[in-house]
Amino acid sequence: MVEQDRSVSRETTSEASPSPSSVPGFDDTPIAAAAARASQVLTPGGAGELPHPPSPRIITIANQKGGVGKTTTTVNIAAGLALHGLGVLVIDLDPQGNASTALGIDHRAPDIASVYELLLGEVSLRETIQQSPNNDRLHCVPATLDLAGAEIELVSLVARENRLRNAIDEGALSDLGIDYVLIDCPPSLGLLTVNAMVAAKEVLIPIQCEYYALEGVGQLLRNIELVQAHLNPGLHVSTVVLTMYDGRTKLADQVAEEVRRHFGATVLNTIIPRSVKVSEAPGFGMTIIEYDPGSRGAMSYLDASREIALRGATV
Repeated sequence: MVEQDRSVSRETTSEASPSPSSVPGFDDTPIAAAAARASQVLTPGGAGELPHPPSPRIITIANQKGGVGKTTTTVNIAAGLALHGLGVLVIDLDPQGNASTALGIDHRAPDIASVYELLLGEVSLRETIQQSPNNDRLHCVPATLDLAGAEIELVSLVARENRLRNAIDEGALSDLGIDYVLIDCPPSLGLLTVNAMVAAKEVLIPIQCEYYALEGVGQLLRNIELVQAHLNPGLHVSTVVLTMYDGRTKLADQVAEEVRRHFGATVLNTIIPRSVKVSEAPGFGMTIIEYDPGSRGAMSYLDASREIALRGATV
């Protein structure tokens, strides 16, 4: 009898308890807002469509300073563009292979065709392209540890600065419907980065909103000018992205203001906030857009990808 009363009590309590969505003001909470954003983003077509460029835009993401968010920016902008209905290929030129990991590619698998073999001319671009399991419009040319020795091996090769440009097959890009090729560079200004700049038409520079933000950017710009003068006259800095912004500090605002004063209209209006979720996502083989689509980081990268695509309509 006691057990029956308890059962009735539990049922009554369950029926009487309102669902979270029926609680007044619940829809205004941060959790509910994030859930609503995530639902919209993950709905087919929910992110909206962006214009396709007349020809594939090849963009190198470069900054020789480590820890500024190059790889994070590369993979999340790639995911954002793909979610908006665009075909994207990420070329992972960093021997650490972090971009490959974030896109869910098993770049440690034996006998995988990687960017290393592509640079040496042993395989074609078609043979190296892997589709990300997270989005059928998102593709990757993975990097393996073999790439760490590529700089030494490339030194003796003919046209060593043009290896990547010569390997990019426009026919393969067309067959896969690729609109954007994003090249993730290592944190150096060596031969791999030079190959990326020679292959690309645009450079995207991520700059973190911290004290040493502009340190070393001057050297990067001088290298870009050298590549323009001798190897790739059409190369230009099209985009600067402010990353790791912490709104609690005055320093972040000061750095952002200084970067905007120096680079002008090339700086995106969208600023990427510092976020633990963004750092966690690669550990699950995902970008932040798949890992936590309603988060501030995901929304920021979606806005950044949209801004890049809309600017590209006039590039």
